[in-house]
Amino acid sequence: MPPSTYQKLVLARFSRDFRNAIETVQTSYRSPMANEIVVRNRYAGVNFTDIPLIMGRAPNHTKTPFDLGIESIGEVVEVGDGVSDIKVGDYVVTMMFGNGYREYATVDHKLAVKVPAITPEYLSLLSAGVHAAIALNVVSPINAGQRVLVTAALSSTGHYAVQLAKLAGGYVIGTCGTDEEAELLQSLGCDRIVNRKHETLEVVLKREYTEGVDVVFESFGGHIFDVALKHLAPRGRLIIAGVIAEYTRHESAMHSVDIYDKLLWKSATLHGFWLPDYAQYYMQYARELLELHEADKITTVIDPTPFKGLQSVPDALEYMNGWHSCGKVVVEI
Repeated sequence: MPPSTYQKLVLARFSRDFRNAIETVQTSYRSPMANEIVVRNRYAGVNFTDIPLIMGRAPNHTKTPFDLGIESIGEVVEVGDGVSDIKVGDYVVTMMFGNGYREYATVDHKLAVKVPAITPEYLSLLSAGVHAAIALNVVSPINAGQRVLVTAALSSTGHYAVQLAKLAGGYVIGTCGTDEEAELLQSLGCDRIVNRKHETLEVVLKREYTEGVDVVFESFGGHIFDVALKHLAPRGRLIIAGVIAEYTRHESAMHSVDIYDKLLWKSATLHGFWLPDYAQYYMQYARELLELHEADKITTVIDPTPFKGLQSVPDALEYMNGWHSCGKVVVEI
């Protein structure tokens, strides 16, 4: 029998202090209506996207309170009328704002993707993996032989971007911050690793890639964005997939590069990429990534630090905000 109430996290107030901003509340359990399912969430993904939401910097979330969390994986416990493709006991990944940091989620069955098991790997693959796949297949497709720069290459999305670019035949340059991360990037097939501990991206690009880079999957922001834009090749494309530095280090949004000059004279393109605007492609690339996973053609990196219970979400956010994460950070609910 389902419970009468369950716990979820809400953003009570905008703040840079995660613990002060987030509250745990009891909410009534609701059985599914037609075409809906109820999922008992087991793991939720933690995202850098959570940080601007909590700080009040997200244009689509300007009033509190609102539910927190995006993607989750769990077991279906109830199905509504009209649902024939999913049954009680199935394992599914769901992805929707306000869906993640809660014990139970009621969603339209069309928003759920069935998976073979409840694991952090499947959760990561069908959230961060799909994010990278749509960016590099729909927003800015990669051709064989092109030079691809992936900044924050061991972030939750970055490590997928590295592998997908390699599968497309690209030559991949990836940035990281430690020797351990460099070893992991090498195992993922990265062709040139720029370890910020020992090298500067600006120097490497200027010395070794005089013709520039063709595609940039950029999620760092700040001065790294400036460097990447400066070193675009003619007809190069830069995808803004995030701005980690500006979320976490509060680097100034004022950039030192003349964007007109860097784009116009190279016929280069700057793409802002916000996944919800490409939601129509989600199911297609979720299926493709599941096939790649089953064929052992793609590897998922899960951060090894354990976070258990909804009460650990602020800890997970602080951990990520402190630049300690490697791969996907998840919370076991």
